[in-house]
Amino acid sequence: QLPIPAYMLVLNLTTYACVLCSWRFPRSQIRQLCEKRELFTGEDIDFQEKIAYRTGLGDDTAVCPAIQSGDAGHLGIEAARFEFGATCFTTIEELLNKTGIHPKDIDFVITNSSLFNPTPSLSAMVLNHFKMSSKTITYSLGGMGCSAGVIALDLAKELLELHPNKIAMVVSHENITNNYYTGKDRGMLIPNCLFRSNGSVVLLTNKSCHARKAKYTIPHIVRTNMAANDVAYNCVYQTEDAEGKLGVRLNKDLIRVGAEALRANMTSLGPLVLPLSEQLKYAGNALLRKAARRNKSLTAAVPPAWLKAYTPDFTKAFDFFCIHTGGRGIIDGLEKEMQLKREAVEPSRASLYRFGNTSSTSIWYELAYIESRRGVAPGQRVWQLAFGSGFKFNSAVLQANRQIKDSHAAWEDFDAQAMWRELDELENIASRRASKCAS
Repeated sequence: QLPIPAYMLVLNLTTYACVLCSWRFPRSQIRQLCEKRELFTGEDIDFQEKIAYRTGLGDDTAVCPAIQSGDAGHLGIEAARFEFGATCFTTIEELLNKTGIHPKDIDFVITNSSLFNPTPSLSAMVLNHFKMSSKTITYSLGGMGCSAGVIALDLAKELLELHPNKIAMVVSHENITNNYYTGKDRGMLIPNCLFRSNGSVVLLTNKSCHARKAKYTIPHIVRTNMAANDVAYNCVYQTEDAEGKLGVRLNKDLIRVGAEALRANMTSLGPLVLPLSEQLKYAGNALLRKAARRNKSLTAAVPPAWLKAYTPDFTKAFDFFCIHTGGRGIIDGLEKEMQLKREAVEPSRASLYRFGNTSSTSIWYELAYIESRRGVAPGQRVWQLAFGSGFKFNSAVLQANRQIKDSHAAWEDFDAQAMWRELDELENIASRRASKCAS
């Protein structure tokens, strides 16, 4: 039996509506929070404040009340459940209202959250809250890091390819309530400075009655998993520090491993999406470099530029890019590696600036930005690039099914020019600092 086309019906992201307005956490409050906890040295507080200001976050990110209180007594599993409900239930409700779909009409519910996996599960929480059908099938993905949004999307796509006339809901979330690290390990303090409260919901269907109003089709999902490599496996790792305090350690290999995973994923994705001219350039370059390694005289005979690895021009395959908001340095690295222009990475920089690192939901914040501020024409393609612990690098290709210009509450009143002024100044400061060190 041939697979059934899977249509993404509607996407809506509303993480700052209602309750989240009171969760605003400007960078100026980082020092105040650290001092309130009375667990950090002055140097550790300076470090966290410096990272937050240098990594591309703005002053509108959200942190849940349990952390902002500075009182460890406010943490715990019920506080974490509250964070999930406040960020995700409100978003689900808005999406259902927007689409007119009744909760009992949803056949599959898939949740993904890397660090918060209670019993009953998050997918069961969704069913209970919205009183869905007893026939609704649920899946809860855990521990799969910042790339889990694409993994959940892939699972939904495969379910819809096997089961006709169904609707699937994907709820992506990363919970920060009980994951605020209070130790002294610098590699484990970094997530405190980056990760912020979040939530996203996507509806997909293969029902023919929804085909005309569906926003996107999903022609390709390509997943790369490097967990067999010990260095890649350990570069994002949840563990206890020397004092027994739990946290997630980001180590120095992360950038290099991410670049290797990107190249491996691009190698698999390229033949599916690139025009023949780019595929021939890539293949020719690979053959030349292989021949040069075997023949030293050939190395001397050709221009050095010919022997550099050729990066295909993916702007010939895609109109928009949604790069996971891992941090300013990671976005910089992918922008350089893929030779993208400034406007191509604006959705990623804007999402990091306004919302922080929102883990698996970041690619949906970025798509909401594109829909709200630029619009997507029929046939245009979006490349979602998600990567995280494991180490995994996952790509989703979305193709617009119709003209899309949708206003998302998450991006109301956003000032992109103000963001760029601050980011440009940050880049100037970094350049001056580098020049000073070099001299």
